[in-house]
Order: sequence, then C-alpha cells, then structure tokens
Amino acid sequence: MPDVDPLTKAELGERAGSTAEHIDRLVEAGIISPGEDEKFRVTDVQRVRLADVFDRSGITLESIGTAISAGHLSFSFVDLLFPEPAGYTTKTYEQLCAEMGWPVEFIQEVHRALTLHAPLPDEPVREDDTQMFPLAQMALAIGMDQVELARTLRVYGENIGRITDAESHFYHQYVEAPILRSGMSEQEMRDVASQVSAQLIPVLDRAVMWLYRRLRERAIFEHLVEHVEDALERAGVTPPRVARPPAMAFLDLAGYTRLTEERGDEAAAELATDLSRLVQLESARYGGKPVKWLGDGVMFHFADPEQAVLCSLDLVERTPAAGLPPAHVGVHAGPVIFRDGDYFGRTVNVASRISGKAGPGEVLVSADVVLVSSPDSVRFEEIGPVELKGLSRPVTLYRVTRPAAGSR
Repeated sequence: MPDVDPLTKAELGERAGSTAEHIDRLVEAGIISPGEDEKFRVTDVQRVRLADVFDRSGITLESIGTAISAGHLSFSFVDLLFPEPAGYTTKTYEQLCAEMGWPVEFIQEVHRALTLHAPLPDEPVREDDTQMFPLAQMALAIGMDQVELARTLRVYGENIGRITDAESHFYHQYVEAPILRSGMSEQEMRDVASQVSAQLIPVLDRAVMWLYRRLRERAIFEHLVEHVEDALERAGVTPPRVARPPAMAFLDLAGYTRLTEERGDEAAAELATDLSRLVQLESARYGGKPVKWLGDGVMFHFADPEQAVLCSLDLVERTPAAGLPPAHVGVHAGPVIFRDGDYFGRTVNVASRISGKAGPGEVLVSADVVLVSSPDSVRFEEIGPVELKGLSRPVTLYRVTRPAAGSR
C-alpha cells in the first residue's frame, strides 16, 4: 500500500462521513485504534463505514467489540480490501446539483439507473462519485434527454453488476470455501482470503478494462464499416458482386431468457454447453465456422451460401432433440470485412435482422442466398418484402423447408 499521511480524528470523521463521538465509540469497541500520535490510518475510513452499516442494521458496536475481544472477529481484512478508500467532498448533492443547474431528483435517478443508492439532498458527495457529473453534463449537452440517459446508464449498471456478482460467486467457491474446508476458522479464512483478494482485485480490474476497450474498439469498427458502406453506395461505387459470395448466419434459441430465469444459472450454463457441442459438430459438417457466441445464440460464417442453408435447417431440426429450446436462423449472403477473427459489414447486420424475424424452428434467408443456392433437399417459400430495422428498403425473405414426401 502506498504511503499515506495519517488522519486526525476530525479528518477521519470527514472522510468517513461520521462524527467524533461515533469514532470514540469505535475506538472503545476495538474496531479502530489510533497510533501513539493519536492519529488514524487511512484504511480506518472503510472500517468506520462498515461498522456504521452494522450499527444502523441493529448490530450494536458493543456486540462487535465483544466478538473482537473474544478473538472471534477482526476487521483486519478490510485494510487489504480497501487500501485507499474514497473520501467525501465538502459539498452536498443538493449544492453540487444547484451548481450544475439540475434538480436533485435527476442525479438520484442517475444513481438508481446505475443500481446505486439514491443519495439524499443533504448527503455529502463522495470524491469518486464526482466522476459521473461530467459524463451526465456531456450527455445532456449533446442533446440526450434525461430519460434516454437513465436508460443507457441502466445498461452499464445492470451488466457491471452481473460482473461483480460473478466475481463474488467465484471468490466464494474457489477462495473462501476451500480455505474453510482445510480446517481454518471463519476469521482465519477471512484474513487469508483477503490477502488473495488484495492480489486478485488489481488483476481483475485491468482485465475488465482490457476487455471493455477491446469490445468498444469492435463496436466502433462495426459502426465505421457501416458508414463507409453507406458512402460507397451513395457514390455508386459498391464492390462488384462475386458469383458466390460468402454467407453469414445467426442462430438464436427461442425463449432462452425465460427458461434460464426459471431454471437458474447452472441450467443456463448446461444449455450453452449443449448448444456449443451441437453447433461445432454441425457447422464442421458443412464447412461453416462459428465466429461469435452470443449467450443464447451464435454467428456463423460460410464460404458457400448453399451450405449455410443446409446447416441452418439441420440445426433448427436438431436443437429440440438435443434438449434445447427451439432455434431460429437468419441467413444473408454478400461481401464481408474480416478483422481480428471477426466479421463486419452490412451483410452481417442484415443476417442478424433476418434472424430476429424468424419464428421458433424457422430458417429465413434473403433473395441473395436463394439466387446462389439450388439444393434439391430444400424448398424456398417466399414470404414477401419485410421491413428490417436499420434498412431503408424492405427485404424479400424466404422460408426454408424440406420438400413434402414424394415431391421434388
């Protein structure tokens, strides 16, 4: 931990959002201890906050002190987990919102959207919470309304929350539980596990930021490719059509979200494993390549559109037999851009939109696929022009079926 100047009682109270009287109670309970100079460590900030949570929940500081005195409890693990806890600014949320020209209700809604506690107007603003103010200010300045901003922030809050939930599960299952099984006491486990966490958290932080930047780079690249393709089309210089362009296919499982909510995360993991096994097997038979896994589905690349059609039909027929929810697939053929193991461009986007129009157990394809496909084992049934999100003109789609027995 980096060297940090010790804190006076008043400074500790200010950073932890507490009072001198409350800190005296914590000292008496043995939760925090001043040094010989009567000053406190910066890590005591988080001890004060944690003790305050217990106190407000009905667990008295005196009972915590009794457990500490008896050797059943120690807060030493807090020092490792929070070596540099954030302090508080000298302003309340009401004051800062007034400076920004916002009602307090707006910043409260921002907190709720991020799945955080909605602060009271007279609460002091945490130092690290000030990072959200420039973001909100910029979003409003470019014309985003408060409802849309809250909706966007909710995506961040809910998904980052899922990451922290997964970390918590990992920590308990692979760090805490094995230590307890080794025979250590709860407190011994807490101290040892905290040492592991102190090493693990910085690594996780860097890994999460690395992944976020990679995914953001991919999203930006997809957006740029879309703009370039639009510009080329307007200029009348679109790439010449090849005789047999590649095909992109998107498979999704119908009702996957509802099913996993009913059966739980373990069942969801089993479904994902079963889907992966089936997809790998079938795509290999038809020369396809799974490119991107999407939780409840997968994106494929096929060099031959006809093989994409055959593989897609086989997959929707086989998923129920494999114990999976019904699948639906959308296929489109055309030029694609390959980068870093992924495919980009309008062909990819159209295939994804087509998949969204397909019903359970259904394969829908574009006219571009039908034009270069003539397998005897399937039929193409036109379902007419369909409006697809993000496209200026309707797209004619075809349903793929097996010929009736005895027909050709």
